[in-house]
Amino acid sequence: MANPYETLGVPKDASQKDVQSAYRKLAKRLHPDLNPGDNASEEKFKAVSAAYAIVGDEEKRAKFDKGEIDETGAEQAPRSYYREYAPGRNGDNRYQNSGGFADFGDSDDLFADFFTGRRGKGGGPLRGDDRHFTLDVSFREAANGGTKTISLPDGATLELRIPAGVRDGQVLRLRGKGAPGHNNGPDGDALIEVHVLPDKQFVREGDDVRIEVPISIREAVLGGKIHVPTLSGAVSLSIPPNSSTGKTIRLKGKGLPNRHGGHGDQYVSLKIVLPSEQDDQLNDFMTGWDAGKAFNPRRL
Repeated sequence: MANPYETLGVPKDASQKDVQSAYRKLAKRLHPDLNPGDNASEEKFKAVSAAYAIVGDEEKRAKFDKGEIDETGAEQAPRSYYREYAPGRNGDNRYQNSGGFADFGDSDDLFADFFTGRRGKGGGPLRGDDRHFTLDVSFREAANGGTKTISLPDGATLELRIPAGVRDGQVLRLRGKGAPGHNNGPDGDALIEVHVLPDKQFVREGDDVRIEVPISIREAVLGGKIHVPTLSGAVSLSIPPNSSTGKTIRLKGKGLPNRHGGHGDQYVSLKIVLPSEQDDQLNDFMTGWDAGKAFNPRRL
C-alpha cells in the first residue's frame, strides 16, 4: 500500500486543513456515485479513503509519523529492547515480556500511562479508546437517510445508520464499536465523520434546497405545468405565464428534515432555454413583433 501522504498528494508537513482539503477534492472527483462502472476510479477512491483514515486523524497521523502504525493502521512491532512482540495462542499479536508489566502493554507509551494513572489505581477497569473514521455519502443519502457499511483496515465492517438530514462534517457515534476495554472496562466508541458529496442538481441552504430547472420560451410566455425533481421524487409544478429566467417558485416542505420534525422548502429557479437549432417560425414572429422591438429589459 502506498504512503498515505503520496496518495493524497500532500507533503508530510501539510496542515490538517490541507490534508482534509486534498482528500475532499479527490473524493469528489473519484466517488463511485459520480463514476458509475469506472473500476479504476473506484479503486483510487478506496485508496484515497484509506489514506485519509490514517493522516486525516491527528492521533493516527502522529502514530504513523512515529512508525507506531503502518499505512493500513496496523500496529508496528515495538523495539526489542523495550518489549518482545509475539503472536498469541489464537494467532493474534500480543505484547509479552519478562519484566512483570505484560498486562499493561498496548499501543501507547507504557510508562506514561502508568505514571499518569491512566489505568486507574491498582490496574482497575479502563475504557477502550475511541476509533475515528470518515464516511462519504451522496447528497440524497444525506437527505433521505439509510444504512451504510464501513470497511475497516483489518477487514471487519460496521453497519451505520445515516439519519435523514445529516450535515457535512457531522460526527456519528457507534457506542461500543471502538477499541476493546482493559481489565473488564467498557469498549470505546466508533466516531464517524460524515462528508456529504455535492449533487449535480441540488444545492443545500440549511434545511432548504435549491434547484435550477430549464423551461422553453413557450412555457415562459404562456405558463403551464412541468415535472421537477425533488428529494422525495418528481412533482408537478405550475409555471405562471410571463415567467422570466431567475423567477423562483417555492415548493413547501420539499426540503430536508429539520430538528422540529418538519422539513425545509425547495426553491425552483427557472431558466429559459431556446431550441438548439434555429426555428424559422419563431424568427418570423420575432421579426414582426413590434412590441418586442420597443421593450428593453435593461432599462427596468
